[in-house]
Amino acid sequence: MKSKRFLAMVLAGCMAATALTGCGSSGSSSGSDSSGDAKTVSLWATGSDNVREVYETLVDDFNKNSEYAGKYEVKLNFMLNGTGTQTLTDMLASAKKANQENTDYDIVDLGGDDLSKVVSQIGEDAFVKLDSSKVPNAAGVSAKSSVATDYAQPFRGTTVVLAYDSEKVTNPPKTWDELTAWIKANPGRFAYNTPGTGGAGDSFARTAVYNFMDQEAITSDDTKWEDSWGKGFEYLKSLHQYMYKSGGSIVYPNKNQGTLDLLNQGEIDMCPNWADMVLSQRADGTLKDTIKITQIEPALTGSFQSLVIPTFGSNTDGAYAFMNYMLSDKAQELLVHDMAAIPLIDTSKIDMTGFEDVENLDVNNFRIMSIGDLSTDFNQRWDNEIGALG
Repeated sequence: MKSKRFLAMVLAGCMAATALTGCGSSGSSSGSDSSGDAKTVSLWATGSDNVREVYETLVDDFNKNSEYAGKYEVKLNFMLNGTGTQTLTDMLASAKKANQENTDYDIVDLGGDDLSKVVSQIGEDAFVKLDSSKVPNAAGVSAKSSVATDYAQPFRGTTVVLAYDSEKVTNPPKTWDELTAWIKANPGRFAYNTPGTGGAGDSFARTAVYNFMDQEAITSDDTKWEDSWGKGFEYLKSLHQYMYKSGGSIVYPNKNQGTLDLLNQGEIDMCPNWADMVLSQRADGTLKDTIKITQIEPALTGSFQSLVIPTFGSNTDGAYAFMNYMLSDKAQELLVHDMAAIPLIDTSKIDMTGFEDVENLDVNNFRIMSIGDLSTDFNQRWDNEIGALG
């Protein structure tokens, strides 16, 4: 596993790379074996620090204990959210547009919006069309990516839910209308974080807006849909006066953790948050046992994390091996226990003790949203029309 010092070197090397060439050329500072050892598989991922920690555990298990141990060795290249100016999607797009070949982008973990963004820039054929015979563990996985379906393999689910204090809320809302009524009947007891600072608040705001729109819009990055945002933003404005207050002023907390802290401290009674975030913190004792989760109808949005294999990588066979490993019973159980991820395989095959709530989150009923670069415009409009209300 890489040290923090080495991670910093990785990021520094990547950020120093030019927008034209990215950081994917063979022998870069990303951790690829410069000797060209056929065993090396370069894995790229991005996210928060807890995701990095889980990946370090998974990579270590793959390299030492999996059926592929000794045949392949995965090297993790992880980019923490908010570090540097060049994103992983930018780097992939740059490498493809520069016609690079045999890079160290062997296998890449992308969420819904990031996958949509990179596909809109370089097309789905920048990735290997997946051969199911090389991913036998995917046979029991029903989840499908809404973008680049034949090129992206989902391996874990995540969704935003309502987190609430069961001592204060004995009958949580079951529908969006019931939630609206609860918020108005309990002024100051609900909060959602600023959309641009975390996915939970982003999901709440987006879902509120897209509830007024055609279903097809939820997985489209076509700018025409921006003309249909009006009703939803008016709805969000109508809720503004009932949001959490501090010092007499309406406050939208920073980050997903901001709202969860308010809930844990008793400052609010309900908020949207990631299911895995709530359950993992409750499991390790940093969140009160009385904090529960529930989903409403229409549902708050979720997403799949998917693995893709760029056509300009260097080790397709090794990439397939790691993809197959990530859908193994062992890897799925690690994801559940280390980050309360929603597994995509049959849960009867893995130990779900302490994470029974996860079993009630059926990935087949997920409301997946993927709007690509529209998310930037959406968050700017929220800042201008909702955040600025004061």
